[in-house]
Amino acid sequence: MRYWKPLLVLVVVVLALLWNRQAQTPVPAAQPNAPAASASRDNGATLPSFLPPEAHDTLALIARGGPFPHSQDGVVFGNYEGLLPKQPRGYYHEYTVETPGASTRGTRRIITGGTPPEVYYYTDDHYRSFRRFTLP
Repeated sequence: MRYWKPLLVLVVVVLALLWNRQAQTPVPAAQPNAPAASASRDNGATLPSFLPPEAHDTLALIARGGPFPHSQDGVVFGNYEGLLPKQPRGYYHEYTVETPGASTRGTRRIITGGTPPEVYYYTDDHYRSFRRFTLP
């Protein structure tokens, strides 16, 4: 057990970093519900115009409960950035919004809150900002 002191220091540093991350004042990024616009799909539902067409497909998968194209879809979103309203762990879940031509999952996500979802957020910059929206 000669490594217990460096291990203790490492644990203290990690805890301090996590504490600092939670203590930072969140920047208000969640925007109020945007007015519905002319972005509609085959089902006739009107969704906010800021959602790309691929988000409609993601929302349909969420409503059906999958299957999802990425193993990370549906996992708990930790809200580590602190930009969404504070909720208990497990309240938020994230889903990929496909980016045409991207070789990775890209930066676009839909975050849902509640089970079943009662609130929806969209980010196109990998959690730096969010836009809240509702489903018709």
